This record gives sequence, structure tokens and C-alpha cells, in this order.
Amino acid sequence: MARMPTPPGPLRLALCQMNATVGDIAGNERKIRDGIAAARGQQAQLVLFPELALTGYPPEDLLLKEHFLRDAREALERIAADAREIVALVGFPERDDDVYNALAVLADGRVQAIYRKVYLPNYGVFDEQRYFATGDGGALIDVGGHAIGLTICEDIWESGPPASDEAFAGASVIVNLSASPYHAGKGAERERMLIQRARDTICVVAFCGLVGGQDELVFDGHSLVLDHRGEVLARAGQFTEELLVATVDPLAARTHRLRDARQRAAARAARAVPTIATLALPEGPGPLPALRTGGAVAPLLDPAAEVYAALVTGLRDYVGKNGFRHVVLGLSGGIDSALVACIAADALGPEAVSAAVMPSPYSSAETQADARTLAANLGIELFEFDIAPAMRAYADTLAGAFAGREPDLT
Repeated sequence: MARMPTPPGPLRLALCQMNATVGDIAGNERKIRDGIAAARGQQAQLVLFPELALTGYPPEDLLLKEHFLRDAREALERIAADAREIVALVGFPERDDDVYNALAVLADGRVQAIYRKVYLPNYGVFDEQRYFATGDGGALIDVGGHAIGLTICEDIWESGPPASDEAFAGASVIVNLSASPYHAGKGAERERMLIQRARDTICVVAFCGLVGGQDELVFDGHSLVLDHRGEVLARAGQFTEELLVATVDPLAARTHRLRDARQRAAARAARAVPTIATLALPEGPGPLPALRTGGAVAPLLDPAAEVYAALVTGLRDYVGKNGFRHVVLGLSGGIDSALVACIAADALGPEAVSAAVMPSPYSSAETQADARTLAANLGIELFEFDIAPAMRAYADTLAGAFAGREPDLT
């Protein structure tokens, strides 16, 4: 009787939740290289980076420039040359017959395969159909006997293919490289969706999210690793760069399918999914019985703290990525400007914030005192400008136009 092959053991994943800058290919390349080195140092066998990590998201009209696409590919080749003793999945724009939102599989010093995003969102803040062509469908990679399904962002928001096709084709792990813009409550909404995908596909799901601010968009990170039952094995923090490392047991998903017949009929009727790369499993963790699955699980921020963190992140990166060094704001003593001052001080540091207090006949002594106290408490620079003479000059200039009207706040 032939012996059954020894099933592959555990898989150690690293999710590099990085803050990319649109257009800064060199800077993003450095971050990806550092992430690969850090993941290798944590004995990870597979490291994930976010969607379009190499160019930042969204690159928009930069994608219409041939030299930009060429520079991105050259940077990818340089990263690939150093991708050894680990498999790295990196998001980049692929220039072929058209331009594709793509995922590169890097291993053994070269680009081993490329997966192209299937679903291109074109609603809300998204405009991907303007810039990208559509991929053909799902794809697998074999890493030491582990069948891993590849998806990019919107691909996994869809309840069917490509993720379902990959699962029917034998995937026990589905990875998702993402740049998922934040809105209030988005992280919890996305986590619920990913839990459902893990349960539907009976797969481990690893979601690697982008973090940081880019112009009017904010990305919250919130990378996740879920088991085939939808249980959270590891979670990265929100609005912070982090290397999330987790060990998963793909064999548990495969074993569970033996006891769950829901997928059998659908699997027989499913479309074929190609295996686009077959790679050796890099040296990593030891035998499964001696190894605990999972990783660090960051707590979720409460709703108010989440929104505040998003505001701080958005302001910090808008100022920093646009090359500004200092901000100035008017401080009235009211709640609106007080909140803005707190956000600015937390985002940029008090040394990069100046405030102006402008006493007038319409500002009370109490609000002026509050403004001064807040500036002192925050440690920000404070200027005082008496605007009463300027107000009188305006009133004199407009006296004829306002003749017969009683003065009011307006």
C-alpha cells in the first residue's frame, strides 16, 4: 500500500503594515527591503506588503507616465534580487500590454510570478477603471505544499470568485494585499467581512492593509490573520506602522473540509485556477506540536479614539508628505479651534505649531484666557494680535454701505 505524503507543517506569516508615499518609489523600496529583512529576522516564511506598496496608493495620473512604470519595475527587480530565504508578496503597477494593479511573488532572487487584480472599484474615492485593466481570475502559489490563493483588496470584498474559486481549487490560505481607505467604523466592518470570507472558503485569511494619510485619504492598517473558522489569530494596531507576525496551521483548514461537505459539489463545478508558482518552503518554525499558532492581537480603539487617531494620522502625513514644516492656526478659545490645536500638536509636535489669539470687542475675556491656557498646556507658540484697530478701519470704510443698520455679530 502506498504511503500518504507527509502533510506540510505550520506556516509563519509576516504582514508588513507600512506607510507608503505616493510617487516616492525609492522611499517605498527602502521600506519594503527593511520589511523583508525584519520578517526574515522573525523566521517568517511568507511576508505580505500592501496593495501598490511600491508606488503608494492611489498613484492616479502617475500611472500614465511610462518612466514611472518603468522605475517601479526596476525597483521591484532590485527588491527581488534580495528576496532570499523568504517568499515576499509585493503590490506594484505592472506594465504589460496594458497597466495592471498587480501582486508580485518574489523568491530565490527573482520575480517568480505576477497576479493581477480582478475587481477594480470605481465608486466613492476609487477610480481604478480609469487606470487599470482587469485581471483574468484567481491564482494559486504552492509554497512547500501549501496552496495559497492570491487576492488584492476589492477581490475579497466580493463574496464569490476569485477567493471562492481559489478555495475550491485547494487553497488553504488566502492572502489579500490591500489599500482600504478609512471611514468611521471601517475597521470593524472590514473585520466582519473577512471573518465571513474565512468561514465561507474554509481558509486561513491573511489581510495586509496600508496605513497612513495620503492627501484627502486615510488608511487605518488593521491587518488581520484569521483561521478557517473566522477566529482572529493576530491583529495589527490601527493607524500605526507594524510588522505583524503569526503562525498558522493550513492543515487544520484542509482537515475541516473532510467534515464539511458544503464545498464538494461547488468544487467539482468550479472554474480551473492556475498555480502560477511552485516554491520551496523557506526554513522557518519547527514541528506543529511544539509551536503555538497565532500572534499578537491588538485591541480595537473605541469609536472616539479611532476617529481622533484618523484625524491625527491624516494631518501628520498631509503636512509631512507635502514638505511643510510648520502650521499656524487661529485660537479663539472655543471648542472648534481648541480641538484643531490638540490634533495639530499630537500630529506634528508642539514645536511645529503656532497659534494666534486675536482679541476683539466680540471676544470675551474668558475665551481669550481659555485660548492662552490651552496654548500653554500644549506647549505651542502663541502670538497675540490686537485686531480692534483693523476692525475700526473696516467699519469706517463700510460706514456708508451699512448706514441705518444696527451693528451685529456679522
